[in-house]
Amino acid sequence: MTEAVLTLNAGSSSLKFALFPVRGDRPLATGLADRIGPEGTLRLKGPDGAPIDPAAGDLTSHAGAIQAALDTFRREHPGLVLLSVGHRVVHGGDGYAAPVTVTEEVMGRLAGLAPFAPLHQPHNLAGIRAAMAAFPGVPQVACFDTAFHRNHPWVADTYALPRAMYDEGVRRYGFHGLSYEYVAGALMRIAPDLAGRRLVVAHLGNGASMCAIEHGRAVATTMGFSALDGLAMGTRSGQIDPGVLLYLIEQKGMAGAEISDLLYRESGLLGLSGLSNDMRELEAAGTPEAAEAIDYFVYRCQREIGSMAAAMAGIDALVFAGGIGENSRLIRALICERLGWIGIEIDSARNAANDTVLSREGSRTPVLVVPTNEELVIARAARAAVGLSGQEAA
Repeated sequence: MTEAVLTLNAGSSSLKFALFPVRGDRPLATGLADRIGPEGTLRLKGPDGAPIDPAAGDLTSHAGAIQAALDTFRREHPGLVLLSVGHRVVHGGDGYAAPVTVTEEVMGRLAGLAPFAPLHQPHNLAGIRAAMAAFPGVPQVACFDTAFHRNHPWVADTYALPRAMYDEGVRRYGFHGLSYEYVAGALMRIAPDLAGRRLVVAHLGNGASMCAIEHGRAVATTMGFSALDGLAMGTRSGQIDPGVLLYLIEQKGMAGAEISDLLYRESGLLGLSGLSNDMRELEAAGTPEAAEAIDYFVYRCQREIGSMAAAMAGIDALVFAGGIGENSRLIRALICERLGWIGIEIDSARNAANDTVLSREGSRTPVLVVPTNEELVIARAARAAVGLSGQEAA
């Protein structure tokens, strides 16, 4: 018999899986169901990264994809018993500062937050519903991207709007919290002398944000009420003057749905370059527009690092995470080349080798790369919900 916990990260047409043992950080299997629908695909890997042939199944729905993955896991691990299922949920509002076991009451509250994250929350909840149907009686645990930010000081959480709007929920929530939680915890092992100090963590990927972390707790972050604010992203605009939105409504006659598409799907690196939302493609493109999109992304990163440092009255380390942060040597180098004023100097050989520590010997402010692992954070919460710790190294 193999006892395990399952983690799920549901998108509109995708579903990421990870199957973890009750102890250890190494998953038994990982997978991605993509393009869920008539052209759905399912890719699964074992603990060594080798592909696993998926069981036949119906990939036209999240529920069907879950069942196909489960059939595969059961084939690979006879006697598999799922103890709990952990879910990434983008928005927990101001009411959830920690993972919670899902009940119908919880589902109702989370559904009420859908207007705050319309492109994420409904799909996260659909994933939970599908898992509840597939695994009746198995505890479902919601883990929130907003939870890590719930200890911000009031000035970092509010907008200069009438106070009644803050009470209604119009406030800065912050996102990517599962990633920041993992990085903050990993630093206790990787660089314990830095773990409790003033950190700026840059989660740079198709979605991108930064977080100021002091004594292991979030102090400020670049995302706010929605996952649109702050840095430019793959297809999201990042920071924008609210007057632009008024102009689009009043002068261009754009409706809310059109503006939503513009800001979420047509802007960012894609909009600036006219080519792609993928930083790898932009780095290879060689066009003036691609170069300008990269320049803008780097410029905003440099500005926000300064902002995050100011929120803590200093910086003791810069940490890169996320797909771009972990893999793009060019972007890391460009971001850091104008940060000498806060003691940041990277070693080009270390950066080229993708070392954990990128900073030069003797530089005042260390620079590190810490690959994030949101699935492990979710798995640990799923274990804790059924009385397991399971955090020992595999």
